[in-house]
Parts: sequence; structure tokens; C-alpha cells
Amino acid sequence: MTQLTIDNFKTMLATALSNIKAREDEFSKLDAVIGDGDHGQAIVTAMSAIVATAEKGKEFKTMLNDMGFDVMMQVSGSTSTLLGAFFLGMSDHASGTELDTNAVKVMFAGGLANVQKQTKAQKGDKTMMDALIPAVEAIQNCLSEDIKDVLNAGAEAALVGAQSTINLKANFGRARNYGERSIGYMDSGAASWSCMFASFAEAAKEK
Repeated sequence: MTQLTIDNFKTMLATALSNIKAREDEFSKLDAVIGDGDHGQAIVTAMSAIVATAEKGKEFKTMLNDMGFDVMMQVSGSTSTLLGAFFLGMSDHASGTELDTNAVKVMFAGGLANVQKQTKAQKGDKTMMDALIPAVEAIQNCLSEDIKDVLNAGAEAALVGAQSTINLKANFGRARNYGERSIGYMDSGAASWSCMFASFAEAAKEK
């Protein structure tokens, strides 16, 4: 797979929504340990808005831009803000109806860069950044020209990053108030974002 079409990308998003919906209760239970317990509902609501907007997309730049703005306008909270920033950042670095391997890498790098403007969280702070940063770094560092391999590298790194949050102490949001008690549980945001990247890779494999 050396070209990612807009239809491929829509399938990736739909797969992510389906898989995230299936794990909604899991994400909320993780959030309930050191948060307010609504992350599952929040990520499903945000991804539902994103997929609905994407369905109308004809080319990458406008579609990604609309996805980012729509989710932030329609859904309140930090989950939609960060997802919106991710897709808006992507839109700054994508155009046309097909992307080659390098363009896919540039698009994901743009997404991360824009999220980093919204949060000071870094790897090790027990947030979704523990999944997102390794995923995008792995995408950049993958030497294969096959987009399936690139997305799979991102998925594997996101999963490892999410797993790493189990042993971390939370440094951001309400969770930081729990201090040492936040250790021993996966961060809900890292879990859901790793699910999204795993879904992207899963959908690409079916092409």
C-alpha cells in the first residue's frame, strides 16, 4: 500500500470509532480510578462527530479541517479539544485525495505538533501523550515504503506507550491529585488513543 486514499482514511476512522465504542466501559472505568469516569463516553461522542464529518469529505485538507473544527464546536471537554487539534494539525500538512508514504508521515507529524501547542504534557506524565508521541515518532522512523507497515509501527508504539502509563504517576489534570495512588492503572486517554492507532493499522491491513 503506497497510496492512502481518502476512502482508506474514512475506513480507518470508522474502524477506530467501532473499536472505541466496544471498549467505552473499559475507558470510563480506567478514568474513574483517577478522574471523573466519563472518558469512554467523551471519546465515543468525539469520534462519532469526527466520523460523521469525515463521511462528507472529498479531499484531505478540507475534510481534516472540518473534522477538527466540528468536533471542538459540537463536543465540549479536553478530549474533543485534543482530538480536534490533532486533525486540524493534520489538515495543515495534507492535500489532495491520495497521500504517498512520506505525505502520511508528514500529516501525522503535523497532528502531533498541533496537539503539543494545546498541552504541556510530555511522555512520562501519564496522559494520552504517552501513546501519541511514541506512535508518531515510530511512524516517522519506519523505513518501509508500505503505509501498512508505517501505521503498524505507530500502533505498536502507541500500545507500548499506553502500557507504560500503568507504572507512572500522574502529573496532569485531576489525576495528579492522586499522587502515588495513580500508579498501577493505565491512563484512560493513552488507552483510547492507542486503540485509535491500532484501529488505523487494522483497517489498513484489510486493504
